[in-house]
Amino acid sequence: MVIRACGQILAFVLALAGAAAVAQQPPERPQARPEALADSQGRDTGAAALANLASEATRGPTPVIPPEPQMPDARALAPPDEPTTGPETNLPLPRFVSLKSGDANVRRGPSLSHRIDWVFTRAGMPLMITAEYGNWRRVVDREGLGGWVHYALLSGARTVIVDKDMEPLYVRPATDAPVNAVLEAGVIARIDRCDPDWCRISSGGYRGWAPKGALWGVGADEVLD
Repeated sequence: MVIRACGQILAFVLALAGAAAVAQQPPERPQARPEALADSQGRDTGAAALANLASEATRGPTPVIPPEPQMPDARALAPPDEPTTGPETNLPLPRFVSLKSGDANVRRGPSLSHRIDWVFTRAGMPLMITAEYGNWRRVVDREGLGGWVHYALLSGARTVIVDKDMEPLYVRPATDAPVNAVLEAGVIARIDRCDPDWCRISSGGYRGWAPKGALWGVGADEVLD
């Protein structure tokens, strides 16, 4: 009986030593849950299960490593495109018009409460509309100056400013055609019609053809009848 008891004590001590050795091994990878560990080893002793539970309690939950952030597509970061039609008129933006009045206040914003930054004084001068808000239109002139003007001060009549000094007006849309007149830079002319490369304009009682590259106030691909 004494020998059997000593053998049982010795076996118990060896079991505790084995359990302590398992608990003291540094984990090289995330530890499996106790039930998964028992399945992989084919045995599940009470001491080993208690040791694993104690280790989990002291170690705390396994940290979760978040995935590396993915850079969004460049197209998603791009600002939205500018509208191609005006929200008030459904007409194309940008587009050209002319100044109806010879005294037009150009304001910083689309209301009478905004300060006046400029005053346009040349009736008939071409302007480019770039935005619409209610009864107001944001416009720029050939120099890039502008702001918001009331739509009642604008006209749909099309005009251009001669951009080159001493620009000939040809009888036909060809540089070898006879010349009707010569226009100085800055002259305002009314558009009669425009082909893809030429416009027939009139100013000061003269009429003729001028290349689009010599004019400001008409689109490069614009055709007017």
